Amino acid sequence: MSKLLLLEDDRSLINGLSFAFKKQGFELAAARTLSEADTLWTDGKYDLLVLDVSLPDGSGFEFCKKVRQVSKVPIIFLTASDEEVNIIMGLDIGGDDYITKPFKLGVLISRVNALLRRAKDFHSADTELQSNGIAVHLLQGQAYKNGKLLELTAAEYKLLCLFMKNPNMLLTKEQILDRLWDCEGNYIDSSTLAVYMRRLRVKIEDNPSEPQMLITVRGMGYKWSDID
Repeated sequence: MSKLLLLEDDRSLINGLSFAFKKQGFELAAARTLSEADTLWTDGKYDLLVLDVSLPDGSGFEFCKKVRQVSKVPIIFLTASDEEVNIIMGLDIGGDDYITKPFKLGVLISRVNALLRRAKDFHSADTELQSNGIAVHLLQGQAYKNGKLLELTAAEYKLLCLFMKNPNMLLTKEQILDRLWDCEGNYIDSSTLAVYMRRLRVKIEDNPSEPQMLITVRGMGYKWSDID
């Protein structure tokens, strides 16, 4: 039985989600404030977190940052705002997915199940990726270039892992969004994804203006060129 932690201040939504999750066989703990969540949270205790962004004593973003210092547990944000800047912020600090209110319970349950499957696949996979002088230590969540630690945001790290796990394979924008964020591309559009790619290139390429590893396939998508 998977254990979930819900951080949400709306009592009616808590009651509805509690009923829905328990009906699906999940064990759920609920907190209405950051302080309550701090009391309930222990690394390794929960399989997935569902965090509301707006809370009486702060933001779900704050709790996510704290969790990400010690854990890679999957995190879904619930947000009443569909502004691109908030969504990107949530993904950058370590969120795995987001869903905007109001939402259908079935959609949220589907997103939860998808993230739990990914987490299970992650733990059964290799613990290290190596290519082009870059090494990713999956258990530590760190990446190195020629032995030097790369300062990557959570979103950049996820992108790098995705490409290194699929060397020399064309990945379309839709595939990238589906595999990493379960988004439909409404807010993380082509231009936003291009920003992520450009930022990642600056950190991993010797000459970002002439990339050798992270290649754009014009009109189709991107691919990781394994040049070792």
